[in-house]
Amino acid sequence: MLQKPSFTVDEIKRKLEQYCVYQDRCHKEVEQKMREYHLIPEAKEMILLSLMQNNFLNEERFAKSFARGKFRIKHWGKQRIVRELKFRDISAYNIKTALKEIDEEEYIATIYRITENRNEVINESNPYKRNKKLIDFLLRKGYETELIYKTVNDILN
Repeated sequence: MLQKPSFTVDEIKRKLEQYCVYQDRCHKEVEQKMREYHLIPEAKEMILLSLMQNNFLNEERFAKSFARGKFRIKHWGKQRIVRELKFRDISAYNIKTALKEIDEEEYIATIYRITENRNEVINESNPYKRNKKLIDFLLRKGYETELIYKTVNDILN
């Protein structure tokens, strides 16, 4: 049977610092990573506290960069971003702060752009089926229902 290498608390702390420096992380991700090391609760608390005090772990910064990144790169809507942040146990205050990172004009322009692009790709002659596919796509992306219907009506009419 292979034995896992053992690390000191300082070594684990340095590894987790590197883990947080590479990319903003939320508490849930760091705690999940810590489980791999089978630490005692006191050591976990000490490491978490150290990461927060030294600003390696900052939930607000994580939420903001997550929202910006998912919107700009994957073109997710606000509902999907909120859902994913809640899944990561981010507080309501931090979620609200993160959504302020998304510029409203850019948000509207993005939904129009991705709707037009998707509309060109859909091979459907029946207009009702075409609308349904377009609306379902935008719902999966996490855009608000009213905004989706307005956008689809503006583009297809």
